[in-house]
Amino acid sequence: MNTKTIAAVLLITFGIVVLAYSGLSFKTPGETINFLGMHIATTDSHFIPPVVGALMLVGGIVMLVVKPKRA
Repeated sequence: MNTKTIAAVLLITFGIVVLAYSGLSFKTPGETINFLGMHIATTDSHFIPPVVGALMLVGGIVMLVVKPKRA
């Protein structure tokens, strides 16, 4: 498998996962706040909308179907 095929399969897979769950939300560690000697950990929430999943799915399919032009 070449790099283009691997990237296309990953795009298709992630696109299907995002569409299956109607979008994905996940949290990442945020800044640590120091207030009066207390250390407060925060998190940042992120959301991947279903439209992005559809674009990933279509992009992966296009990458698999379209053959590069040879000069």
